[in-house]
Amino acid sequence: MENVVLIVHLLLALSLVGVVLLQRSEGGGLGIGGPGGAMASRPAMSPMAKVTWILAIAFICTSLALTVFAAKNAAGTSVIDRIGGGSAPATEGQPATDTAPLNTDTLLPPPSGTADEPLVPRAD
Repeated sequence: MENVVLIVHLLLALSLVGVVLLQRSEGGGLGIGGPGGAMASRPAMSPMAKVTWILAIAFICTSLALTVFAAKNAAGTSVIDRIGGGSAPATEGQPATDTAPLNTDTLLPPPSGTADEPLVPRAD
């Protein structure tokens, strides 16, 4: 169910971006510098503006649904608990130590040819 909501959410996001980009620019961003004063009447909403509102409301609803799913899946767990729990809990008088030593050999790049050869990038 969560995957379906996520796919719908992504489709709504893409379509919302597309609809906003297709709208005609009315100038005067945020209503600044528009004609008239406080008593100026606004024109009726265009169909494109109505579609934008509908997509925006649907986007917010799917965002809330995804938040509920994420909260339900993360009940009582910590990100640090998910990492692997590589350290044992500390006892009184003893500091916490790792249970498995870290293998640093896998962190180094593999050796090439000879030890005297400099590591120079090639444009092959």
